[in-house]
Amino acid sequence: MNFIEELTWRGMIHTMMPGTDEQLNKEMTTAYLGIDPTADSLHIGHLCGVMMLRHFQRCGHKPLALVGGATGMIGDPSGKSAERNLLDEKTLRHNQEAIKKQLAKFLDFDSDVPNRAELVNNYDWTKDVTFLDFAREIGKHITVNYMMAKDSVQKRLNGEARDGLSFTEFTYQLLQGFDFLHLYQEKNCKLQLGGSDQWGNITTGSELIRRKTGGEAFALTCPLITKADGGKFGKTESGNVWLDARYTSPYKFYQFWLNVSDADAEKYLKIFTFLSKEEIEQLVREHEENPGARPLQKRLAKEVTTMVHSEKDYEAAVEASQILFSNNAGEALKALDEQTLLDIFDGVPRFAISRAELEEGIPVLDLLAVKTQVFPSKGEARKMVQGGGVSLNKEKITDPAATIDASALLGGKYLHIQKGKKNHFLLIAE
Repeated sequence: MNFIEELTWRGMIHTMMPGTDEQLNKEMTTAYLGIDPTADSLHIGHLCGVMMLRHFQRCGHKPLALVGGATGMIGDPSGKSAERNLLDEKTLRHNQEAIKKQLAKFLDFDSDVPNRAELVNNYDWTKDVTFLDFAREIGKHITVNYMMAKDSVQKRLNGEARDGLSFTEFTYQLLQGFDFLHLYQEKNCKLQLGGSDQWGNITTGSELIRRKTGGEAFALTCPLITKADGGKFGKTESGNVWLDARYTSPYKFYQFWLNVSDADAEKYLKIFTFLSKEEIEQLVREHEENPGARPLQKRLAKEVTTMVHSEKDYEAAVEASQILFSNNAGEALKALDEQTLLDIFDGVPRFAISRAELEEGIPVLDLLAVKTQVFPSKGEARKMVQGGGVSLNKEKITDPAATIDASALLGGKYLHIQKGKKNHFLLIAE
């Protein structure tokens, strides 16, 4: 596979330095991509860059994933309106290990192939460099005029930041350039990959290599992923969509991809899956014939959820997503873990009930109309129960004289009430 051709048809190239294609055709090339270690999980905003690394390795080249331990202590002004929080070394090391475990799902770190991936941390080669050494060996090769011309610097200086630009952030591009120089000299790394907002920092590195060694190094960036409506990709009301199940459950992760727009689904299939051009074109045809079946979104959600989590997690997410609309989902509901159950019923009305009273048993009509406000009156509750319109944990309540006790609790804590076809309630025993 040709790396440039593969990324081109997938819409994953924003800017590329002249000569990059020739370098990749000439020999197995080493490239690196920097990852911000400010959390102990990647989120889907990182995925485009990670996919670039994976394509790079699949095409026979050697990928380096650089965790920015040193630069994470500084803060990058690119695309930011405020200075980021700085981290201590212990936190950075923890985050690095967590990120490597996630990257191992995408990259081959462990085999004996010549192009096996490596994880590096720029803190390791930066921590012992003195300020005087850095000023003499790095700073003198790049002029302030050159650094001032970068878009990331200009935007911050021209009023996009309330507090201007700190000296610490201003030096960021030199630190990133130092990374490229170090990896060029120590790992024969000749290409840096990144998002389009990193172009200025990346080209500072290739310029530093040219001025310091006379060598040639290259740059390639992917576009920043956007939504068709102009909204920010990967952001939901609850924040980032994380790859770690502790922060975003596989169910919520699956739902994110399942609910993307038709306009975005085709683009995301190209960027975030390894489906071939022919497979994607076939899915597009199927979607045009029957858009209501949403084949693009369903395949996208399947591919990405399986890749990031597992096939088992994907199948569980599909089953969980059908619970709301199925009348025969009692067993599936009982099998849910707590987080997925809460995610499924996110936004439905909730009522607290007494665990002590439930231990003794509560008459179902009292539960529905006195202990909670699922119904405005016991008479209305009785009428709907008798009509077969009320379910407890997806099983119909047929006897208005029934008593509900703690044995009905899901996970020892929850009761799900369904009133009619569309009204759901979650009762929480406290």
